[in-house]
Amino acid sequence: MNGGIEDYIERLIPARSELFRRMEMDATENNVPIMEKTGIEAMLQILRIQDPKSILEVGTAIGYSALRMADALPNCQIVTIERDVERYTTAEKYIQIADKSTQIHLIKGDALEVVDLVEGFAPFDAIFIDAAKGQYKRFFEIYSKYLSDHGLIITDNVLFKGLVCEPEIDNRRIRSLVRKIDEYNHWLMGHPDYQTVILPVGDGVAISKKR
Repeated sequence: MNGGIEDYIERLIPARSELFRRMEMDATENNVPIMEKTGIEAMLQILRIQDPKSILEVGTAIGYSALRMADALPNCQIVTIERDVERYTTAEKYIQIADKSTQIHLIKGDALEVVDLVEGFAPFDAIFIDAAKGQYKRFFEIYSKYLSDHGLIITDNVLFKGLVCEPEIDNRRIRSLVRKIDEYNHWLMGHPDYQTVILPVGDGVAISKKR
């Protein structure tokens, strides 16, 4: 999206609560990736329309998106997975501050290794993938089997700061990561069991629904 338009839309977004602004500053100061403002607002509106009763989030970070979803969907139960101990602890703190411990169930561990724990909470009406970008396809393949019949799978960062359409990237690590995201996008858009649209908001948000 044009940077000027993105800035304009951001200025129109209503002010977040004091806790959410605090979390945004925390993420900025400690270099913790959270959803960009326009991206999370788009996702929350889609979820409000869908009105899911259960959500699985792959990648908690400090709990920002989980708490935003809980705030927007007070009748929804959210299960969220985080492997980084420090981020898990921070998320736990913020969830307690927000008094959302009964609505948000936090699982500590690698999303590729805690499937048995997650299975106990299935099925899910929505699955939000926002963890290790190089593992997006594996996350989708593993957890899509726990999606309800009319559920949605939402994936963040699928445009990766616009680098997915850059012909040449000097940094080898970034180039490899961009290649994996691009491969995921092509795989997702051609998936025989899902219909997907990529929204050019935030860092790129993919919305997938069962056919």
